[in-house]
Amino acid sequence: MKIAIIGAGAAGCFAAANIPFNEGIEVALFEKTSKVMQKVKVSGGGRCNVTHEFTDMPDFVKSYPRGMQFLKKSLYRFGPLQTKEWFEQRGVTLKTEPDGRMFPSTDDSQTIIDCIWQEMMRNKVQVYYHKGITGIEKTAIGGWLLHFGQGLTCQADAVIIATGGSPKPDQYNWIKALGHSIQPPVPSLFTFNIPQNPLTELMGVSVSEVTLKIAGTKFVQQGALLVTHWGLSGPAVLKTSAIAARELAERNYDFQVSVNWLNELNEEELKGMFTRLRKEQGGQQVHNKNPFKLPARLWEFLLLQCGIKKETRWGDLPAASQNKLIVHLLRDTYQVKGKTTFKEEFVTCGGVSLAEIDPQTMQSRVAPCIYFAGEILDADGVTGGYNFQHAWTSGWIAAHHIIQYQ
Repeated sequence: MKIAIIGAGAAGCFAAANIPFNEGIEVALFEKTSKVMQKVKVSGGGRCNVTHEFTDMPDFVKSYPRGMQFLKKSLYRFGPLQTKEWFEQRGVTLKTEPDGRMFPSTDDSQTIIDCIWQEMMRNKVQVYYHKGITGIEKTAIGGWLLHFGQGLTCQADAVIIATGGSPKPDQYNWIKALGHSIQPPVPSLFTFNIPQNPLTELMGVSVSEVTLKIAGTKFVQQGALLVTHWGLSGPAVLKTSAIAARELAERNYDFQVSVNWLNELNEEELKGMFTRLRKEQGGQQVHNKNPFKLPARLWEFLLLQCGIKKETRWGDLPAASQNKLIVHLLRDTYQVKGKTTFKEEFVTCGGVSLAEIDPQTMQSRVAPCIYFAGEILDADGVTGGYNFQHAWTSGWIAAHHIIQYQ
């Protein structure tokens, strides 16, 4: 039996690593570039956010804006706990950070790459580089004929398609030719551009917990926020971009975002704090007394936006200035115009319709012995290891179904 895997990313390589060597099985992995597992390499700042800590399935799948019901079925077969066990059985321990993200204890993505690669080599997987797929057709005698550039072809009895997502709809044409329908692709994880806004002068400033809201919508997320030289980034922004991916694309990435720098603090509570500050510390300068533990540069920026002078004391703070400060602290609004995506960590919302895939096997309901794994499917998660978990899960399930029913 010959198994062809298209794409040497996380899902494709993990599938290959889970097809044990057998005299009756030949596995060929085709990659269009000269490198494997590039997203694994750069993920988490080069540390590789392998997965996310597991609590219970209903909560875990809520982190997938698209594919929640599909993943609820597949993750029961191979989820975060099985992922952790798989790596630990091969000598790689994972650690859990306070926010639930899990990384190799080495803090080096190469540890994950080497582990998967060694398993692939143990399975005698043949890897072919610079082989971009152009089409697949069913043969007269059964099986599939794969077409690559320069007229190269390869026959296979089963095919795992793990080519990842693409922002260009026409790059899915060869999959459409198999009879599959494609949900239109749009970016899923991206940062918000606020061009020419003075806030960008605070690049590098971060706040550990804010509440972020897309104006005029129900999209609200909490988490850390980072100010960059082009706008807003960090987990709160990335989570929002994933959940609201399609809606923000429809707005052409032109929208308003509201930031509560004090996270869950409301207006009534804040007014009470100001009243106490006036009574108890009225002689102190507002610029020097930051009661909210915000970064000093951000605190000064917000005060200047409200027209509060450096010599102003809490006891002398005008009511109008206090009201302005309340608005900036709780509902600081920025006009977003455009997005920034990171090429290496690009995640796509959209792909092969999940209605056409069996979540228990990852096999196509349209084309027998064609399997799909990873981001090529219309399933994606928020930041925090969820997209890699989907890659491991779908790759493992596809591999195990093929070898079980060869």
